This record gives sequence, structure tokens and C-alpha cells, in this order.
Amino acid sequence: MPADTDPATQNDELIRFTNVTKRFGENTVLDDLCFSVRPGRHVTLIGPSGSGKTTILRLLMTLTRPDSGTIDVNGGRLFPADERQRREVRKKIGMVFQQFNLFPNMTVLRNITEAPVRVLGLSRDEAEERARGLLELVGLADRAGARPSQLSGGQQQRVAIARALAMRPQVLLLDEVTSALDPELVAGVLDVLRDIARTTDITMLCVTHEMNFARDISDEVLMFDAGKVIESGSPEKMFSEPEHDRTREFLGAVL
Repeated sequence: MPADTDPATQNDELIRFTNVTKRFGENTVLDDLCFSVRPGRHVTLIGPSGSGKTTILRLLMTLTRPDSGTIDVNGGRLFPADERQRREVRKKIGMVFQQFNLFPNMTVLRNITEAPVRVLGLSRDEAEERARGLLELVGLADRAGARPSQLSGGQQQRVAIARALAMRPQVLLLDEVTSALDPELVAGVLDVLRDIARTTDITMLCVTHEMNFARDISDEVLMFDAGKVIESGSPEKMFSEPEHDRTREFLGAVL
């Protein structure tokens, strides 16, 4: 998806990568990458391991930095930018990781309220009201006082989803959120994410090998290989009639 220089088009983009390159040692993970995501869209990144998908999410979360190029979110420059500006832009982005990363010494409720209180400045009462509503959404209203160790993996991941949503992000990043779960727990987590996709206007950027899930929630699917987008389109087109040989080869292996 080439970079577009039309200002009117840029104003309709929530996320824009322009000529982004990222290397780890001798390995070029993202190679002069250009792509954009419009507000409210659900975009799934597919492709083989090592093709750069998770690096895109880590760049958006400012967990790593590009070697060159620019990244913009909602009209604000994420890279290159100073630390204060990065923090401001970063507040608009939430992420759910492969590993749940919950604070083991805190209750479920405290895990969800901590960032809204410390980062957004919400009162404890406001944050708890928001958290309880989100626990209802993810089907865990009765587990607010539990510790992470008292929950199953699927329940912990649903808490992690609620924690990300508690920041009221414009963008929700999902990085292989079911890969650490036992197979019987996967469906419950994916059902929660389907509900969020259907009932909110949050922009979602998802890395997954769950192709049926990608087909269900995506407005657009991007196929990555060797740090570039080699093909993109609707789920119907990408899963039924992919044009690129590499896309056909990859989907043939995972479907």
C-alpha cells in the first residue's frame, strides 16, 4: 500500500507508516514500509513468522524505535519525536500481548484501574466504575477481587483486554492474543474480541494465525513478507482469491 501524499487522504488516516525501516543487527525486519489505517477500521496482519508483523505493533507501543522513516497516529508524530510528545500520542493506543502481563500482586480490579488513575488522572471511583463495566463486557464481573493466579489463562487474557480498553484507546493492538492459551480457552477470548469489534468504533490492528477470526472481524487483511506488504484486500478477496503466489503458499499452509 504505497504512501499517499494527498493531504485530504492523510487527514482521513489514524495510523500512517512512511518509509519505515527497522533492523535488528544484520536482519532488516521492516524494509522501507509504507501503509496506513483509517479510523474505525479492523486491519489484520498475516504472514510468516519473522515478516515484521509484531515489530509494527511494538513500534506503535514505542517499545522499539525505527531506524528511519516516520510514524504518525491521529495527526501526532510518534517517530521521530521527543519523549513528551511520544507519551501523549501513546496514550491513544492500547495493546493486548501474547502473554497476559498482569500484575500478580494486584487484584483484577486494581490491574484494570491502575493506569487510568496514574496516566489519565481519573479518580479511583471513576476508574473502578469504568473497570466494573469492562469486566461485565468480558464476562468476569464476579472476579473483580480475584488475583491473576486464581484465574485460568483465558480469564487472564480477558482481564488484559479489559485493562487495555480501560484507557479508552483510539487504537487497540492485538498480538497473537490466543497463542499462549490452551485450545479450549481460545473461543471465549475471540468471542469477546468479536463483540468489541461489532459494538465499538475502536480501530483494531491485529496480528493472528487464527484465520477464521481474521475473516470474521477484518475490514482489511495485509499480507506481509520480508518486511513489506505484498498484498492487501478484503477478507473475501484475500482468503478466497489471493493474487500473490506467496500469499497463496502461506494460506495453503495455515488454513
